[in-house]
Amino acid sequence: MKLITDETPQRFAEVDFVLFDIDDTITHDGLLEEASFETLWALRRAGLSAVPVTGRPAGWCDCIAQQWPVAGVIGENGAFIMYMKDGKLERLYNPDAPALETVQERLASLKADILAQFPEARIAKDQPFRLFDIAFDFAEEAPVLGLDFAEQLAEACEARGATAKISSIHVNAWFGTYTKKSMAAFVLPRLFGVASEEFATRVIFFGDSPNDEPMFKFFPLSCGVANLMNFKEHIKHFPPYITREPSGRGFKEACQFILASRI
Repeated sequence: MKLITDETPQRFAEVDFVLFDIDDTITHDGLLEEASFETLWALRRAGLSAVPVTGRPAGWCDCIAQQWPVAGVIGENGAFIMYMKDGKLERLYNPDAPALETVQERLASLKADILAQFPEARIAKDQPFRLFDIAFDFAEEAPVLGLDFAEQLAEACEARGATAKISSIHVNAWFGTYTKKSMAAFVLPRLFGVASEEFATRVIFFGDSPNDEPMFKFFPLSCGVANLMNFKEHIKHFPPYITREPSGRGFKEACQFILASRI
């Protein structure tokens, strides 16, 4: 990986869509950093579109889409996007997401199986606000259960037919083959008019953990914040760029460089 600020500025001259994970990419210890929110407003003032791509639940995304300076928010690891249009909140589901009418029953069965196999496992506090997935908390609250535990739990979910991804705080499990990457590739042309052949020049993605790997691999312009290195033993596909600073400070560092590259 190369420090993003060591790249030729012209590489980012056409970037006008900034996609990013939330937890530990723009937050630190669970708090949205001042530097991050300032950066989102700076991007908007410059005419760039910011789109969080997160594992957080529908209930959170409803608020983010309406109250943050963003063009939309992809939630639950690619299950949907929420965005504002003509003063109204709109929702578009991933075409590969299961039917809402049946998915909760399957998730309840998965939850029961996993909690029986792993008595120390715990459901994330944001679970009541989810539509398509289940989140197991291994590091959001104490006690921290560790990455080895998270990997065992993810493998157990996959053995039961679910897709499972590890973030910096949760193991998210869902039924379907969709990912953050597949939903980003679906909505960029459909909602924002970014053709697939333009992804390499107009879109950059920021992330911090293993569940961001599909995005790192897919977008030629992708960047890890410095704390991505906490997961260096658990990632196969690293982004081409990294920041000096962690979390929100790294996000600000990179976005300031991108904005300067456009002048």
